[in-house]
Amino acid sequence: MARKKNRVSTEVNAGSMADIAFLLLIFFLVTTTIASDKGILNVLPPKLDPNNPPPEIDKNQRNIFTILLNANDQLLVEGEFRDNSDGLDEEIKAFLLNFGAPKEEGAALYNSLPASLKALSARDPESSDDPSEAVVSIKTNRGTSYEKYLEIFDLAKKAYFDIYAARVNLSTDEYRSLTGKSDAEQSLIDKGKEGMPMAISIAEPDKIGS
Repeated sequence: MARKKNRVSTEVNAGSMADIAFLLLIFFLVTTTIASDKGILNVLPPKLDPNNPPPEIDKNQRNIFTILLNANDQLLVEGEFRDNSDGLDEEIKAFLLNFGAPKEEGAALYNSLPASLKALSARDPESSDDPSEAVVSIKTNRGTSYEKYLEIFDLAKKAYFDIYAARVNLSTDEYRSLTGKSDAEQSLIDKGKEGMPMAISIAEPDKIGS
C-alpha cells in the first residue's frame, strides 16, 4: 500500500503581522520630524485686570512714529499717503536716532554711538527726543492683508536691528542670528540694545472701511 505524501503548507502565518505593523507605525511616529509653522515670536502683554487698569502714558506726539494701514494695503506714514513701503525702515531709523531733545541718558547714548549712526541724527525738535522715548505705532484695518501687516512689522523690527548691529560692529543678519546661548553672544545682544528698547506698538485694528 502506497504511503501518503506529506504536503508542505504554503500558507503564510499572518498571526503576528498586526503586531509588526503596529511596531513599524510606532517607529515612524517616533523618528519622523514633523515641520510646523512657528509664527512670529512676540511676547504678548498679560490679560488686563478690570479692577486694576494700567496707568495712562502721556507720550508727546513727536515721539510717536505713526503708521496706518487701510483695507487696500495702502499706507499713511506720519500723515503722508503712499502705496508702498519703500524706504520705510530707513525713515524709522532716522526717527529713532533723531535726538531732538535728549535727556542726560539720551545724550550719553548719543555719545556712545558709532559715527555711522551719529550721522543719521538730524536733531529735529519736531521729531523724537531720544531713542528711549521713541515709539513706532502700527495700526491696521480689519481688511488689511496679513502679508502687508507682516511686511510693515518686519521693516519696523529691521530698523531696530540695523541700529543694534551697527553698535556692535556686525551686519544685521549676523546680529539677528545671535542666539544668546553663550555669554559672548548674550553680551553682544545686550550691548546692541542697551538704552534702546524695541518699542513697537500694535494698535487695535479699525473696522473694514473706516
